Amino acid sequence: MERRESTPIRQARRKYEEKNKEKRKQVSGNFGTLIPRALYDEINAFLKENNITKVQLIKAGYNALLEEKKKTK
Repeated sequence: MERRESTPIRQARRKYEEKNKEKRKQVSGNFGTLIPRALYDEINAFLKENNITKVQLIKAGYNALLEEKKKTK
């Protein structure tokens, strides 16, 4: 894959990206998982229907698992 022609805007973006890459990695994360498309569509439909963000879903699931773990101990 060829890199597009360099323009002043692209050069500025690349420079900014290189400069702030590590900082952004420290601030946020990505699980990068793959799930079957049917499940993905089902989850997205549920989230949209209930006006829930994916971050809220992850936090709620994490908290639920923590509570479940405490009960089993």
